[in-house]
Order: sequence, then C-alpha cells, then structure tokens
Amino acid sequence: MDKCVGCDFCKTVNVCRSPDQCIGCLSCFYACPYEARRIVEVEVEEKLIKIRVDGVEYRVPAGISVKEALQRIGVEFKPPGSKGLTAPCNLGGCWACAVLIDGELERTCINPVRDGMEISLDIDEVEPLRIVHGPEPHRVGGKATPWYEVGRYTYVESAIWVAGCNLRCPQCQNYHVTYDNSSKPMTPREAAEKLTECRIIYNTPGLAISGGEPTLNRRWLIEFFKNLRKLNPKARLHLDSNGTILTEDYVDELVEAGCNNIGVEPKAGRLETYMKITGIDDRSMAERYFTNSWKILEYLVEKYSDEVYIGTGFAYNSEWMSFDEVAEIGDRVAAIDPRLQVTVLDYFPTFRRRYIRRPSVDEMLKVKRILEDRGLRTVIVQTRIGHMGPGDRRA
Repeated sequence: MDKCVGCDFCKTVNVCRSPDQCIGCLSCFYACPYEARRIVEVEVEEKLIKIRVDGVEYRVPAGISVKEALQRIGVEFKPPGSKGLTAPCNLGGCWACAVLIDGELERTCINPVRDGMEISLDIDEVEPLRIVHGPEPHRVGGKATPWYEVGRYTYVESAIWVAGCNLRCPQCQNYHVTYDNSSKPMTPREAAEKLTECRIIYNTPGLAISGGEPTLNRRWLIEFFKNLRKLNPKARLHLDSNGTILTEDYVDELVEAGCNNIGVEPKAGRLETYMKITGIDDRSMAERYFTNSWKILEYLVEKYSDEVYIGTGFAYNSEWMSFDEVAEIGDRVAAIDPRLQVTVLDYFPTFRRRYIRRPSVDEMLKVKRILEDRGLRTVIVQTRIGHMGPGDRRA
C-alpha cells in the first residue's frame, strides 16, 4: 500500500543527492515521516569507473556512495565520536564524513561516486561544517539547564540545534532538524557568532546546543565551544547529548574547550525499553549505546561535579515505559548522585508515532513523586501546562 501523503519532506528537508540512480545510502528510508520508503534489493551489472584519491587512481563500481567507494579501496571510517573520518549518522546532516570532493568539502555518505572524481582525505586545514537550526531564545531550556535560573530571566538560554543523529527514534520530537540534509551548513565560528548575537539580544545567561545529536562531529563541536567561549567568557555553555558516543577523553576535551553545562540522556532503565525508544533494532549496538550513556554520566559526576553543572533525563510515555521502570531509573540515578538534576519529558505524538497519547499532567506528577521517593532531590517534569519542580515549583 502506498503510504505517501505528499508531505514533500523528501523534496524540502531530506533531499536525495542521486535521484536518477539509488545508491543505497538509506537516508530517505530513515527520514520519511510516513514510512513510505521501502528497501528493495535488485541485481545490476557492475560497471567500473575511475576515481582519484589523494592522487592515486582506483577503479570502483558506479552507482554507490562515495563512502562505500572509499571503504572498498581500504579507507577506514573510525568509530563515531573519534577524531578523524567517521560516518555516524548516514543521513547527511552531521558532516562528520565530509572530505574534499573536486575541491569542495562534501559528505561521503549521501553523495554518489562518479567517473573522474577527485577526492582528498587531507582536510585538517579545512574548516568543518554542520547543518544548524536556530538560534532561538528559550524560557526553560533543556535537561541540564540549571533549575534555579528558570524564571529569573525572561529567556534562560539561547539555543541552536544541529542536524544528524545516530539514533532512529520513531517518536523524534525534532525530526525536521534531525533529518535535514539540505540546509546550508555553517562553520563552528559562524554558529558561535549567531548564537552569541542571540544571547546579546535576549540577555540570556546560557547558550546551548542540542540536536539531532551534537557529539557526532567531534572536530566541529570542539571548535564551536572554543569559539563560543572566546565570545562569551563568563556565560554558561550547555551541551545536550544522548551520551551514546561520548568517551572520557572526548568529555575532557569539551570541558577544556569551555563547555561547563552538560546534560546526558540515557533514555531508559532497561535495554528492551531503550530499543523501543531509539529504534535501534541491532541489539549489540543498542546495548553498547545504552551502556555508554550511563557510564559517561557516571564519569561526568565523578570527575566534573565541581566545575560542570550536570543534568540527566529521559522521556516518559506509557507506550514504552512502566512506573516500575521509572523507579528503577530513579534508583540508578540516586546511586550516582541524588543531587543530580533529573528532567523528564512527556513525549507526545509526532513523526512515526502519531498514534501515541501524550501523558496527562497527573501521570507526569506521579513520575515526579516516584523519582523523589527514590531519594532524588531535583526532579523536573514537563507537562502540557508547564514544567513542574523541583518540589512545588512551576515554570
């Protein structure tokens, strides 16, 4: 059955770079809000073309992505979050896989290889790029926005959101950003300058970056925070992350670059729930992401509690999480640090889960009580009538 509703998402947001011949990048498959795209395997006669990589000529099959062509000749794509060439999103938004193609920085994951293409892997002196949405001022901020700042200012943060994500959450609340591969990208300095302008206009104490998943393009993110700190020497600089690919040395580098406010969202207390929420059906990958997000939260608290404001959180909906699991999450966070700020979002119907019901205010207040009963001192829940907490506070 044809599921296409003519929303034009594939013509305006996640746009195919090879409309005449599918290269199997699957970006459109993951991005379509109505799951109208299907994977069909077909056999084609292999035709070899010539490309040059760092001055060396190779013959590779036509009809594949630049990324696949590079992998076939032995170029290594490192694990997500590493320094160097990685391909963590495969959607075209994060630009972490970009190399010089015919003299221009371009993405290898969604662009087709073509005969005569000149590729250079030496991009150390080339400014990194990333698709950025915003900036906009916000009244309540994100998971790690210090609760005591909310309400003291008209707007507590100026924020940007970056495209690309390594998760495939079917209820993605920001999918127009996450799956955007067509907007003009920005350098770290351009993004930092625009965000700083927003801070000056709205007089916000904090500047934030969220997504998508900001940590996918490590070089871009580190340079962004360095530029942001130079422009805002006394401001609170906030990173919101799913924590899946952060490593200890990556966190150290972020803090050194000026990031002093970090929120990590493990999303669940059980692996099965995590897989439902994230859409990751590869169990080993899901377990790796799930374990790392909790592990990196522990590292942040152990090493940086005195110099970084740290928060955590998850999304509640009865469609995928029970109150028993909420209590388990509370126990786990309390074991790390009962003072840790915990923000719970009430996930509403969007993207591919338009059928779910938004949690009621009473449900979210019950979630809050459960977490507080586990010994957590700073619990905030998002509801349809505003943010509640800590205690009886309302924002």
